[in-house]
Amino acid sequence: MNGKKSYMTEGQRVISLLKREKPDRVPLWPFFDMTGFAAVYHNRPIIDAYSDAKISLEMQRKVCQDFNWICSPFFPAFGAADFGDSEFSQAPSTTVFPIESEDDISKLKMPDLTKSIGIVREEEFYRLSAQDRPENQPFKISLILYANPFEWAGRLCRPELLNRWILKKPDTVHRLLRLMVDVMTEVMNYWYNAFGTEDVLVMSGGVICSNQLISPRQFAQFVLPTLKEFHQKVLDKGYKHIYCHVCGEQNLNMPHWQYVPMGNPGIVGIGHEVALEKAAEYFPKDIILGNLEPAILQTKSPEEVYNATRDVIQRGKKLPGGFIFSTGCQFPPRASLENVRAMNKAVDDFGWYE
Repeated sequence: MNGKKSYMTEGQRVISLLKREKPDRVPLWPFFDMTGFAAVYHNRPIIDAYSDAKISLEMQRKVCQDFNWICSPFFPAFGAADFGDSEFSQAPSTTVFPIESEDDISKLKMPDLTKSIGIVREEEFYRLSAQDRPENQPFKISLILYANPFEWAGRLCRPELLNRWILKKPDTVHRLLRLMVDVMTEVMNYWYNAFGTEDVLVMSGGVICSNQLISPRQFAQFVLPTLKEFHQKVLDKGYKHIYCHVCGEQNLNMPHWQYVPMGNPGIVGIGHEVALEKAAEYFPKDIILGNLEPAILQTKSPEEVYNATRDVIQRGKKLPGGFIFSTGCQFPPRASLENVRAMNKAVDDFGWYE
């Protein structure tokens, strides 16, 4: 400790920011997806964190308790067609895509959500998550809605095929995006009927829309319209806050991202590629979350982790809409405990407000 007495829990710090109040210290949210690290920490295969709802929740809560982190239980099941696990696996990914051609778009049918294996598993996880919440879990549910039609299109259609259609068949892409809005609306309504909106955080993001894959002009043409539309649908439904992870190199897209509604306030997570100050320039009234480069935690020394965390903290504390410290993307599953402790120590040494 840094000689300062902690009088707020991590959960209280987040709630304070959502009320537009300044907490005693910068909250530490390792990232919404630290499930792989939780499994490695418990000497279990990473796939356990994504396949067994009860075990996954127990592991996530235990690691957050041990390291005094914000706990936002995460369990993506719906939409992942297959799972792969190896020494280097970090998260589930789609390996069989239902859309391989234009004809497949018209053949795609919305599954019966009451019988969907993914929905059933997620619902079990959410119901467990809402029970006996620890103090460091500010939301009963972190709803994995991925409220971005373009991202959903990239889960059902190979991203390289989607990008080819952007260039050669733009009308096909727009048709697919309209279908994704319909699919996501049904999913949103299902979770609304199951859990309502109180104490529910909706999670969104943008990964395959980064500038590593598409241009700012393509973002404005293909991503922004339905992204804005669906975020607004979420807010109109009564959800108060959206946690949106703007992943990867998005600097040239930020002038477009600023028009996406995030809530009152929203939580905008950014990767290390985007400066905290730049994100705050476009989202001055929202909470900025980020943005330690994840690789540092897994490949650098404890001293380097400590210094890098300090630098992020010192910049983040100056942001006008509030700040939560986090990695800039998924928490590295195989980060060493020495590096994790160095990160925690830097937050505790430099994260306090006067």
